Amino acid sequence: MDGTTGRTALVTGASRGIGQAIATRLAAEGALVIVHFGKDERGAAATVEAIGRAGGTALAVRAELGVDGDVDTLFAGVEAALAGRPLDVLVNNAAAPPAGPLGVTTRAEFDHLFAVNVRAPYFIIERALRLMRDGGGSGGDGDGTAAGGGRIITISSVATRMANPTQTSFAMTKAAVETMSRTLAAQLGPRGITVNAVAPGATRTPANGAVFDVPGLVEQIAGMTALDRLGGPDDVAEVVAFLASDAARWITGQVVDASGGLFLGPRV
Repeated sequence: MDGTTGRTALVTGASRGIGQAIATRLAAEGALVIVHFGKDERGAAATVEAIGRAGGTALAVRAELGVDGDVDTLFAGVEAALAGRPLDVLVNNAAAPPAGPLGVTTRAEFDHLFAVNVRAPYFIIERALRLMRDGGGSGGDGDGTAAGGGRIITISSVATRMANPTQTSFAMTKAAVETMSRTLAAQLGPRGITVNAVAPGATRTPANGAVFDVPGLVEQIAGMTALDRLGGPDDVAEVVAFLASDAARWITGQVVDASGGLFLGPRV
């Protein structure tokens, strides 16, 4: 797989979990990574330090998403970190967690979910496009030699294809960003910019590990997963790194399932 050497990347929500793994993986591929965080300054610093120890380069930028002025705050830090360089890769990973089922989710929680999970990625992409270079065309001769343009990758969820009443509003937000990714892929294709989504399933991270401590839950989820285990942050990060690379230059407008085959059907 061609890496991202010499490129720049912004990963939102990169202070822990899947976002941290994505930032670390892109840095290992040679990218300068901007580590966005909302409140977890210590986690963001740990991400930057881990990347530095591994020989990579990263800088942390703080901006609370889902509030007025969030995109302006974020990109003031991003542009300072880029110091005149273009932005090559944008990974929209930051998200608010499920708020509960119908009848439990409050209007304020519902609005916050959509502000963080839908509105923020949409307008982050709009701003990021000002900093992204266009990809060079290959003259339509089908030789696969087009120069790489920008990469936009948004983290979705398998919740969009599963009926889970406890995650209705959350699943709605993720379905929205999947639609956004498909339509923007068509719009931005002429610029050589690819737009894709990645849909993880049950992914155990240091931050959510306690959720899986319920007796029997891990076994239950593994029993519904084709590959017979929970996912880890690196499982998702590898997929994102591939989509960010030149090797994925001919993939756009897709939702890539990174769930290990969760809930594909009855297992026999």
